[in-house]
Amino acid sequence: MQESTKSGQTSQGSVVPKQFVAPFILVTSLFALWGFANDITNPLVRAFKEIFLISNAQSSLVQWAFYGGYATMAIPAALLIRKVSYKSGIIIGLLLYALGAAMTIPASLMMEFNVFLVGFYILTFGLAFLETTANPYILSMGPRSTATQRLNLAQAFNPIGSLTGMVVASMFILPGLEVSKFRDAEINNHPEYKTMLPSDVDKLITKAMEQSAKADPGEHAAMVSHDLAVVRTPYVVIALVVLAVLLLFVISKLPDTGHEEEQIHLATLAQNLFTNWQYVGGVIAQTFYVGAQIMCWTFIIHYGMTLVGLSSAQAQTYNIVAMGIFLASRFICTFILKYVSPGLLLGVLAVGGGLLTAGAIFLQGLTGLYCLVGVSACMSVMFPTIYGIALNGLSPNDAKLGSAGLIFGIVGGAFMPRLQGAIIDGDGMIIAGQMLESVRVSFFLPLSCFVVVAVFGFAVALFSPKAAAEG
Repeated sequence: MQESTKSGQTSQGSVVPKQFVAPFILVTSLFALWGFANDITNPLVRAFKEIFLISNAQSSLVQWAFYGGYATMAIPAALLIRKVSYKSGIIIGLLLYALGAAMTIPASLMMEFNVFLVGFYILTFGLAFLETTANPYILSMGPRSTATQRLNLAQAFNPIGSLTGMVVASMFILPGLEVSKFRDAEINNHPEYKTMLPSDVDKLITKAMEQSAKADPGEHAAMVSHDLAVVRTPYVVIALVVLAVLLLFVISKLPDTGHEEEQIHLATLAQNLFTNWQYVGGVIAQTFYVGAQIMCWTFIIHYGMTLVGLSSAQAQTYNIVAMGIFLASRFICTFILKYVSPGLLLGVLAVGGGLLTAGAIFLQGLTGLYCLVGVSACMSVMFPTIYGIALNGLSPNDAKLGSAGLIFGIVGGAFMPRLQGAIIDGDGMIIAGQMLESVRVSFFLPLSCFVVVAVFGFAVALFSPKAAAEG
């Protein structure tokens, strides 16, 4: 009995107990996989705008489909995982991931934007299964007292996948697009563009693309076919990688830390969840946080191209820098969580994110772009910290369904970029005597999101300090 007590005390402060190290590493690999999918897709919003000659609002349907898939499948995935085990949920998720990525083959051959959207929608069915499974699975691999630290450690590998996706987009997709070469040629052929505002140059180049497509439809179709083949290639590769990872999970033995065969009492579960203000607040905060994250990372390319005069590949380089900062900050903030309560850290970071977003709105040129890049340092641990706080105190099985609400919150990444794209398509406005282009005005949307996250973080720190400390 004494040995058992001693062992329990030893493991109480362990972030990842020895018996869970191997499965922790295997499941953590999934965080990088869905990070890759998220951030190789973000640059396509701008790319598809030029390839298909559509508006910003229409091209942002990429994010509508991508993050809408999370919203559609989060709760069904959680209900199924509750009955079949974490491992089964992971296998289903990987199958759907591979299928959605493979849909880029018929989409590119048919040159149909809508088929791409269907593929992204199915792909994120898989990501919903993976995230609904992996996040609570990681939380369950050890004591509750270190659950937030454990999830932040696993989530630290998510930006590694994201960074890889950004690099692939920057080095292999954006520079290889014929529309990018068309843009460069237009700039070289019009020296007067160097004396004009980047936002005005962007409009003139878009108009030239539209005129070229009307003048020679055959040449334009050939250009579209080429560019869609460039877009397709990395998705085919990742589909093969995902299938290989799926095989590894099939042959591996994973601990079942929360399997239940009993009937689900939805009324009782709903009462447990929706009378818990931290959980409800966490879902709301997660929705706004994901919206802010996706908007800042998706439209940083628009910001760089429209306001600074960068090429798409150059603007994507700043996105890569932002992700590098995000990754470094995640490790740093995970360490800080040993000494600061998650709620307090979340609130402080949200205030910092809001101030930097304000800088992106009101400061001109590269200074504004640097502020937008810096926002990533503040976003680094928001997702897993909100997740850990919201699920604090739930049983492993209730956490499976509880996590679905938090994954459903990713729907913020579907709705808000579409709204921001519509704002970008509109006109600028004068605020405090300063003329702000529509791209700048659109960043008031993520700014408001950080306000919501800050309120939640400080509320948890002030009114539930014990729960916030445990995460």
